[in-house]
Parts: sequence; structure tokens; C-alpha cells
Amino acid sequence: MNQATPDRARYRILVVDDDPEIHALVSMWLTRAGFDVDAVSSGAGALTRILVAKPDLIITDLVMSGMSGIELLAEVHRDNPLLPVILLSGKARIPDAVRATHMGSAAFLTKPAQEPDLVEAVQRALRLSGDRGNSDRVFADLLTYRSACMAQLVERAALVAETDVTVLITGATGTGKEVVARAIHLAGVRRDRAFVAVNCGAIPEQLLESELFGHEKGAFTGAHVRHDGLFRAADGGTLFLDEIGDMPLALQAKLLRVLQDFTVRPVGSVKSHPVNVRIIAATHRDLDELVREQEFREDLFYRLRVVPIDMPALSERREDIPLLAAGFLEQFARRNNSGSRHFSPEALEALVSAPWPGNIRQLNNVVDMCATLCKTATIPGSLVRTALEDRPPELQTLKQAKHVFERNYLVGVMRLTHGNVANAARIAGRNRTEFYKLLSLHGIEPGAFRADNAD
Repeated sequence: MNQATPDRARYRILVVDDDPEIHALVSMWLTRAGFDVDAVSSGAGALTRILVAKPDLIITDLVMSGMSGIELLAEVHRDNPLLPVILLSGKARIPDAVRATHMGSAAFLTKPAQEPDLVEAVQRALRLSGDRGNSDRVFADLLTYRSACMAQLVERAALVAETDVTVLITGATGTGKEVVARAIHLAGVRRDRAFVAVNCGAIPEQLLESELFGHEKGAFTGAHVRHDGLFRAADGGTLFLDEIGDMPLALQAKLLRVLQDFTVRPVGSVKSHPVNVRIIAATHRDLDELVREQEFREDLFYRLRVVPIDMPALSERREDIPLLAAGFLEQFARRNNSGSRHFSPEALEALVSAPWPGNIRQLNNVVDMCATLCKTATIPGSLVRTALEDRPPELQTLKQAKHVFERNYLVGVMRLTHGNVANAARIAGRNRTEFYKLLSLHGIEPGAFRADNAD
């Protein structure tokens, strides 16, 4: 449900341009449209004026002496990532517009701008925080909560959903980072295009570049067909870079170049391809600490962290546990075509008071175990306590970690070679017999990969 245009007399617009004629013209248009207008002639002056006037929206020229419009946008969003900024430029190139959009600009207009276009862009940017019908439905469908901390998180996520601003979602494993990323995508203008997710920590370094950016046929041993890569697969939609903190430094530099001009060059190619992709990244790691330890590029960190969203641990939102548990019980009943169940008061008390180091993912597993083992409609507290005690350890043994890495590596190689065991074995540095044994050990069937990405 679209709301009416907001009462414009409430809103103050800051115009930033070093051309006095543009100053006067834009100010006249906005005043005529009913807005309060401030005007300054430089980016530095704008940063000072923002502290005093507290504008609701900024309109800035792209090319100015001193601080550019892009630099002003970055400085404004460093302290206030949700303040709308519209850029104007008479010398705009497509990469400028793409870069500005992904840095969080509310609109990018070329000079000479027309009065109706400018006023409409301002109205739309100011209306986004109130025009929330689709956003409210999406977040209500995907997220279950009543806690204040989640309400604040959803408010911020819904505000950024209708923009192309880059989002960094942080939080412990199992807190629901991908669910929030998917909700942001579905609540935005890209909802009808692809949402492509990739776990940057689950794919071996030597395969991740090809997986993200693609490769040409013959680019390396085993590359028998061309592969477009996930950036191009997500063109027009959203690319979700999960566990971005695990990305190797060499690839971080290449990712940064893509985010600067939004073009990708496949491995083995001399040609770059433009992409129009909204980026949402996530990690359970402390990126500030990784930057200090020089394990994560500072420039990439700030490029990704335009709007940060920090997921609370389940132990910080205990009032949501009964709702979440009930929802997981309903899902279990639908999946298994079984009768409905509910938790006894004692069982709910055990759930609410548990420490939940595994967060929502652990809660889901506990609910599924209780629903599987319970023979009555009411799940008792004793069964909940048993399920909680049966939780696997959070830390893997070295053997377990090696097993997971080996399987991910084999899957990656088989995908890369489209199921050609001989080529895959050559890449892995094993003979074919040893390689077949490894595939068998991990239950990997080569035939499952032979139809993937075929030209």
C-alpha cells in the first residue's frame, strides 16, 4: 500500500554545488515544491552545515573543486548511512552512476536536470522510509520476532531494501544472516531477479576466483567449457557474499576492483563485462580485528560496510524463542505430514533459559529432534533437556575439519571440470584410482556434475 507524498514542509534539503547558477536554479525548484532549502558551495562546507542544519536529504554535484560528490557521499554515510544523497553531474559516465548507486546514492541525475525529474527523485527518496508495504510483508514472512533488538534491525534492513546500497551483515554463526540478506533482496526493486549466494570460505582459493568471475574455455587445465561466474549470474539481482572474512587477500584485491567499476574479467580473458549487481556481504568474524592484523583489506572493508547490520545472538533475544520454536514445529509438521505438537510450559522454560551457543540453527535442530522423538502431542521438558545435552560440540576436531575441507575441494574441482574425473585428478595432483577412492569416500558421484553449466 503506497502512502501519500509526505508533508514536504517538514523536510530540509541541503544543496551542494560550486556553480552559483545551479545553486540558484535547484534551490528555486525545491522551494517552489515546498521544501526548506540550505545551500553551500563545497563538500567541506556541507559536512559542517550538516551538523547544524540536520538536513533530511542532500543534493550534490559530482565534480567539484576540493571534495568530489562521491567523496562527500562516502563521508556522509560514514556517520549517517541512511541519509539520502542525490548526485548531479554534467560529465557523468555509466561507471560513475553505477559506483554512486552502490555506494548508497538515492538517485543519480545528469545535467541539465529537469525540474519534474529532480522533484520526483527527492519525493521518492524521502518517501522510502514510509512506503513500506512490500517490505513489511517480506520481513514478516521471513523473520519471526517480538524483541526490541530485532525490531530495530528490521527497521534498518527495510530502510536499505529499496536502495542499492551495499550492506555488511555481521553476527555469530547460526544467527540468520542469510535470511536477512534474502529479505533485503525480496523487499527491494531487484526482487524479481536472481539472489545468488556463495560461501567464500567453503570454496578452495584456486577455484573461488573462477566461481566468482568466470573463466574462458582453455584458461587452465580442465577448463573445457566457458563459465560465466556468479557475478554475471546475479546480473540485475543480488550477490550474497557469505563469510567474506574468509576470502584470501589476493582475491580481496580483485573483488575491490570489481566493486569500484562493476565490471568483471573472467580468468583467461582480455575482455571485461559490465555487471549490475547489488552486493550484500556477511561474516561471523571480526573484520575490524582482521584489518588491524592485515588479514583483510581496509579499503575493501569500507567499500562493503556502507550500511552495517549486526545480528544479535539468540541469547540476546530470548523473548523470541517461543515464537521461533512454535514456527519450527509447524515447519516440521508440514515437511513430515505429521500431527501438530506443542511444548509444555516446562519445556518452553528450558528452551528460553538455554545458553544457545549455536543460535537459531541450534534451536531448529533441537526442535526437530524433539518433534521426531516425541510420541505425544505435548513435548515434555525432559525431552528438551535431552536434546540440548545431545548438542554436538561447537569446535570441530582437526580430522573433522580436514574432512569438510577435502569434500568442499572435491566438489569444487568436479564442478570446475564438469565431472571429468581424469582432468579433476590431474588438477588435484592424484592418479585416477586414488581420486576415485576419494570421491567414493565422500559419496560424490561424478555424473551429477556433467550437465552443470553445459554450453
